[in-house]
Amino acid sequence: MRILITNDDGINAPGIYVLEKIAAALADDIWIVAPAEEQSGAGHSLSLTRPIRLRQHAAKRFSVTGTPTDAVTLALRKALDAPPDLILSGVNRGANLGDDVTYSGTVSAAFEGALAGIPAIALSQVYSREDIGNDVSFSAAEAWGEKVLRPLVDSSFAKRTLININFPPVEAEEVKGIRVVRQGFHDYARGTVVENVDPRGFAYYWFGLHGIEHTPDHNTDLEAIADGFISVTPLQLDLTHHASLAALAERFSQ
Repeated sequence: MRILITNDDGINAPGIYVLEKIAAALADDIWIVAPAEEQSGAGHSLSLTRPIRLRQHAAKRFSVTGTPTDAVTLALRKALDAPPDLILSGVNRGANLGDDVTYSGTVSAAFEGALAGIPAIALSQVYSREDIGNDVSFSAAEAWGEKVLRPLVDSSFAKRTLININFPPVEAEEVKGIRVVRQGFHDYARGTVVENVDPRGFAYYWFGLHGIEHTPDHNTDLEAIADGFISVTPLQLDLTHHASLAALAERFSQ
């Protein structure tokens, strides 16, 4: 089996080495094509106004001067000599839960794989507020990664779907198990906006991720992580709200 690994934290991020070790337990043909630098929050963006460069670091290791979507696109069209059987994105440093998946470059890289008809899985290591700015422990992902992925590798994915996995912010021995759950939603769309002034006297703004409050609904990814479980959530690219189609069509038929 051939596996393509990518991420949004960059080619030298600790999580990509964690994922490489996990993937090595599943396959012996592993390729890595990832952004040259961190692209967190890039979502499913594609670079259209500047050229992208593809740099080869080793026989099967490349970096891309663009977004996670750019990385997957160039991997499939230029770097690899044949399509992969599976795309793994991560392990992201930080959560990709609830509505955060719409901002996530990690999840979006998996989305791009799903669009190409390739089974794709996003993996993220949640960390606690106390770990912000410190070294994040990937203990849960390292110990449980293969256990979570192995049943999925042999599964057939529905068209234009992917799997989103989050590991709780606890050490490996404290993980309570695995839950298959739906996507949750945060109470607030975003965290804080920090305002400051640069040396020339101009204001600038920095988006903060802390301060996002949520009350986890039952059977959601947010609840699973809060309870110390690994969350496994199937996502789809079809964003159509099918229940509204008939009522909306009726408005235009009058």
